[in-house]
Amino acid sequence: MCRLYPFLIILFIVSVACNSKKEPKTAPDVAKEELSCCNVNSKSRFLVQPDSSEIIPQTSGTEGMVFIKGGTFEMGADNDQARPDEYPKHAVEVNSFWMDEHEVTNAQFKKFVDETGYITEAEKDIDWEVMKTQVPPGTARPPAEMLKAGSMVFTPPSQAVPLNDISQWWSWVVGANWKHPEGPESTIFGRENHPVVHICWNDAVAYCKWAGKRLPTEAEWEFAARGGLENNIYPWGNEHIEDGSPKANSWNGHFPNINTQRDGHFATAPVKSYAPNSYGLYDMAGNVWEWTADWYDQDYYESLPTDEVTVDPKGPKKSNDARNPYDKRKTIRGGSFLCNDSYCSSYRVAARMPGEINTGISHTGFRCIKD
Repeated sequence: MCRLYPFLIILFIVSVACNSKKEPKTAPDVAKEELSCCNVNSKSRFLVQPDSSEIIPQTSGTEGMVFIKGGTFEMGADNDQARPDEYPKHAVEVNSFWMDEHEVTNAQFKKFVDETGYITEAEKDIDWEVMKTQVPPGTARPPAEMLKAGSMVFTPPSQAVPLNDISQWWSWVVGANWKHPEGPESTIFGRENHPVVHICWNDAVAYCKWAGKRLPTEAEWEFAARGGLENNIYPWGNEHIEDGSPKANSWNGHFPNINTQRDGHFATAPVKSYAPNSYGLYDMAGNVWEWTADWYDQDYYESLPTDEVTVDPKGPKKSNDARNPYDKRKTIRGGSFLCNDSYCSSYRVAARMPGEINTGISHTGFRCIKD
């Protein structure tokens, strides 16, 4: 296991968007946001498009899915914890669709792999010749051991650390992947019903193709997460996440070194461990981040009208993240087991983050939808 303190050398240049309370901004400058800890935007590991052309979609029904009747809602920021990329709030209409009631599990992903022979990005060695095309010119080649197949793993320190140095709790672990979440000595045995992790966007798309489904757009995801509630902060309403009984799998205590596990879990939790929202969807807050179909654009909401309804938006045409101009990023939603209200409130239904399309991490998974 190798700590990632030499970020520029090993190419995992990381920056995150969670920060303290923000006021609404007409022209948000996400690039100026301070660093935080809930999400890792590591540099692309492979930068090559995996071939899923041999995957044959299976005949699928709607078992394990919830029907979401389309409608209109106000998309975007709900409270003063919102970040600039959540503004301005705007009206959106989405069509009806079916959505998985929970995140794709290890057992479900294993079935996909068993039937197709699919190999995830985290299981492949890194191609430096391709990788160097999307990092700053002159970047040094990483040591050979850092180009071996692996993934980013949350590795908490034993003491309090500065929250502007994520190398204190994120490590590049050779041999980490969906079958070995913490590294080669770990296993998913006994965690079959946990959400699958170390899944990049391309892996999620491949699974969706096999399942006869697709990833949700950002608008579809947020509409479903809100569960019919108008302008509420969380999938369950407005009650603070720390009040009452546990409502989601998040970080309880002092991040990143103390987790009291008030919610019953240190890392991922079995799906359906907490009450669903009003639509019958589980874990729309916390547990693991979820990939969406949309490119991430920090200014996208500013391009949408605020005086009329946008119908079934498909997101921007390309990625736009000022902090990571060399690679392509899709939007992830929902937050993860690492989110904590003291620094990161990404279990809010309006919260959005960028994720590099070829990079999987130990707190990122997905769920599918079907028309």
